[in-house]
Amino acid sequence: MGTCQPPPLSRVLVANRGEIAVRIIRTLRLQGVASVAVYSDADRTAAHVRAADVAVRIGPDPVALSYLDADSVIAAALATRADAIHPGYGFLSERADFAEQVEAAGLAFVGPTAEQLRVFGDKHLSRQLAEAAGVPVLAGSEPVHGVEDARVAAASVGYPVMLKSTGGGGGIGMAPVLEPGALDAAFASVVRSAGANFDSTGVIVERLVRNARHVEVQAFGDGAGRVVTLGDRDCSIQRRRQKVIEESPAPALPPDARLALRDAARALLESVEYRSAGTVEFVVDADDASFFFLEVNARLQVEHPVTELVTGVDLVDWMVRLAGGDASFLDGGDREPVGHAVEARIYAEDPVHGYRPHSGLLTRVAFPGDVRVDTWVETGTEVTTHYDPLLAKVVAGGADRAAAWDGLRAALDATDLSGIETNVRFLRALLEPGLLRDGALGDGVATTTTLERLAPHTDAVDVLEPGTLTTVQSYPGRIGFWDVGIPPSGPMDDLSHRLGNAILGNAADAAGLEATLTGPTLQFRADAVVCVTGAPCVPEVDGAARPMWEPFDVPAGATLAIGPI
Repeated sequence: MGTCQPPPLSRVLVANRGEIAVRIIRTLRLQGVASVAVYSDADRTAAHVRAADVAVRIGPDPVALSYLDADSVIAAALATRADAIHPGYGFLSERADFAEQVEAAGLAFVGPTAEQLRVFGDKHLSRQLAEAAGVPVLAGSEPVHGVEDARVAAASVGYPVMLKSTGGGGGIGMAPVLEPGALDAAFASVVRSAGANFDSTGVIVERLVRNARHVEVQAFGDGAGRVVTLGDRDCSIQRRRQKVIEESPAPALPPDARLALRDAARALLESVEYRSAGTVEFVVDADDASFFFLEVNARLQVEHPVTELVTGVDLVDWMVRLAGGDASFLDGGDREPVGHAVEARIYAEDPVHGYRPHSGLLTRVAFPGDVRVDTWVETGTEVTTHYDPLLAKVVAGGADRAAAWDGLRAALDATDLSGIETNVRFLRALLEPGLLRDGALGDGVATTTTLERLAPHTDAVDVLEPGTLTTVQSYPGRIGFWDVGIPPSGPMDDLSHRLGNAILGNAADAAGLEATLTGPTLQFRADAVVCVTGAPCVPEVDGAARPMWEPFDVPAGATLAIGPI
């Protein structure tokens, strides 16, 4: 995905972090354009900082004092003589006031116009634009500012309904309400979330499509009325309205519905002479393929790689070239997808415990080399709690959907992120034949609630009590490093360790836990067979004693307590 001619921009500041910042910087390098990275204290050694030509510190760890500090970002651009700012996604990317500040400073904003960000950032205004452009919209209300008004609006629309903040996006500030008794709590939750994330407490009430798919159309406009589409994507596999797996093109869409979706997206964006990359999102009723306008994401989307894989287009390249005044690449019109692509998002989170975010040191990071991986992490990266838990996107393509899914499954098998909890094992389970692929996804009709009906599976063990000096040991351990000052390691009681493995039928060098004085208390997430050897103790499974020196079962969800020696 190269370029014919580099754009007349000499230096671009990337107002972001993580994998998208790395992605933009790499594209700029291919164009021969210098890059400027900005970073917080937590990111001072991050991948995007090391990849850029110039890096500028803009503040401490909290986003409000660094990546959301518009004045500091613009000051960094001016100080480094950048002539444009690319916001990526998240952070300042959809802030109309930021786009205005950028252009007022004499810099190019690599994205839509400030007015487009403003109208599409307001769900009520964007609904009005969609209606005016002839795009189907769900029955809904004017913005309501109190729970009493919300009750009246919901009764008028008819239950079930969806409460949505008028500002923001990304699944934040939304709550389904199935019956009137649940409305008060849902309204309070949406207002609280919207106020914290978008500085907006307006709420609209829309009809809820129970069996809904999330389908979107990628588009690009030249800012003068010409808009081209680049196929569609299905993003229905979500957890808590946050996307997990995306694919392009959207499977199992009737040809006339697919064409109508693209025409509707183009009509809406043409009506405002849209500039740069944008995505028009729709709710598609899985029962009859009818569709309704959801929102416009006036920025680059996280899932843009699947579109790039099937169209051969580099969307970042297009954005930068347009910001430099070159729109010749749009002369070819709409881009039709060839083949299929699917993407899995890897998060630092624990699916078993409500997708709770995790942080810490990544002690090993390994990705396959035969698929596209957009990431910012490597062995030794410290993942903090200050930012989004997205670690990487693994993207596989193929001649058809089956080949793409097989490729993604193989890629995830070859992926290793150790040191913190991630959703990699959960993703592998989702791609196993017989679950999503041959069940809810076998016919391509996953809905936005599909994952809610699937229990995450992992073979991990939770440490409830660590015991005294409990360590992971294997025989013979780490030996042969005295010359660099590392003494031999391994089990203190290596005979008991080896006998335990023999009893279980494990390899002789399989790792086990060795404790001193008091053993650990462990909760198993999957069925396991355990053997306790060594000094005398009384192992208990959910309070029931088990024998030493014999294998015994520990069912999924059960707790094994070793206790005192």
